[in-house]
Amino acid sequence: MRIAIIGADGQLGSDLVRRLTGDILLPLYYPDFDVTRADGVRRVLTELAPDCVINTAAYHRVDECELHPDKSFAVNATAVRDLALVCRELDCPLVHFSTDYVFDGAKGSPYVEEDPPRPLSVYAVSKLAGEYLLRTYWEKHFLIRTCGLYGAAGCLEKGMNFVDRILDLARQGQPLSVVDDQRATPTSARELARTIDELIRTSAYGLYHLTNEGDCTWYEFARTILALAEIEAEIRPVSSKEFGARARRPAYSVLENRRAKAVGLSPFSPWQEALGDYLTGKKP
Repeated sequence: MRIAIIGADGQLGSDLVRRLTGDILLPLYYPDFDVTRADGVRRVLTELAPDCVINTAAYHRVDECELHPDKSFAVNATAVRDLALVCRELDCPLVHFSTDYVFDGAKGSPYVEEDPPRPLSVYAVSKLAGEYLLRTYWEKHFLIRTCGLYGAAGCLEKGMNFVDRILDLARQGQPLSVVDDQRATPTSARELARTIDELIRTSAYGLYHLTNEGDCTWYEFARTILALAEIEAEIRPVSSKEFGARARRPAYSVLENRRAKAVGLSPFSPWQEALGDYLTGKKP
């Protein structure tokens, strides 16, 4: 299969490249390939003639999105529409990624694909708009909502992922303050890439929630990182209000992989096990 991976050098893109070794990969990198330039997107993808397009591009600096809604919607919504239109012309499936932040957290139990979204921030609204545009313009899509992603390559836009940032600050001896009133599911990019590999071999198009199993607060996640890495550090739980982020986050955004289980995809491991595997892979 000829697979175009937009953002192949990013956190998830890098794990996809490592996973899809049996395919012909067509890596696309920013700024040479800019999803917000519709004419260039159409020209490049038409020339490449892929059998599948995987879009990992996103503007996900959540607090910055509050200040730059135009950029947020350009990358997270309008560009998704343009990709959907091109993929429809080429008759190839499009894989696109969304977020647990499309929910407001009021449910208090794991969200399934049929639950109605209620976004709380510009970022979340822009991602939900991208979802609706994709679903409107191209039926052959795999729309993936995931949560708390971390991978070996780190995040190009944000720098270090959460795991590596906690380890880096702890090793510098800096005190840590981590939010303890937002509950989610940290997810391994490696395991997500494995599941995408399975999914694109099917024609089971539509919306999926794909995360590791279980849930924790970010403070609990940070404490587990330090414990598994055997690093002692000063760490204190704080509230979202005390932390002072500009954008609102859901207090509870745990996703249930209900449709993935129904389709028969390989199960995700518990988040603690996935984290342990990730930290083992970082040892010299």
